[in-house]
Amino acid sequence: MTQAISRPAPTMAEKIEAIDALCARARIMPVITIAREEDILPLADALDAGGLQVLEITLRSPHGLTAIRRLREERPHLCVGAGTVLDRHMLEAVEEAGAQFIVSPGSTDELLRAALQSPVPMLPGVASASEIMVGYALGYRRFKLFPAEVCGGTAALKALGGPFGDIRFCPTGGVGPANLQRYMALPNVMCVGGSWMLDSSKGWDAVRQASADALALLG
Repeated sequence: MTQAISRPAPTMAEKIEAIDALCARARIMPVITIAREEDILPLADALDAGGLQVLEITLRSPHGLTAIRRLREERPHLCVGAGTVLDRHMLEAVEEAGAQFIVSPGSTDELLRAALQSPVPMLPGVASASEIMVGYALGYRRFKLFPAEVCGGTAALKALGGPFGDIRFCPTGGVGPANLQRYMALPNVMCVGGSWMLDSSKGWDAVRQASADALALLG
């Protein structure tokens, strides 16, 4: 009987490289809360058709884990991550569901340390220099700034670039077409997250068009 080979978790350097690669691919990362299970595939397909292929599926609804599993199985060309991961139990659940990356709205010592042992790279949420320093001490160098506009927006990111020259961010929260270009012009911003392109009240083609329009702003 063949036994499975236990593989060590990737190093932090490898995880940082993975985060950099997926953010370079994404540029804009839709932050998705699935309201109905029947929306999973058509929503993902509309975003994909508009050019957005790196998707953060939040656990804010009971359909989050289902969406991650289905998209990994049925849309394998997409890069599917899990958002709103709050503790070790959620971390383990999204790993099992097949998430390719993990995003948290904030950071706790328990979650940061658990993610060090995970094979899946995590983008921890921060809102202050002190929170960055907690993650920094554990080796993290890539963070989600949330809620970005409330935390000071582009002015805060410029200020944080001074003491944290090797840190890069994915700002989320209040980012949209009106300020997207200002965020992406900053050297310490690797991509942005948002949900403005997800309004399906006018049909899935409207989601596709909003996604394409957002990417067009970045040239």
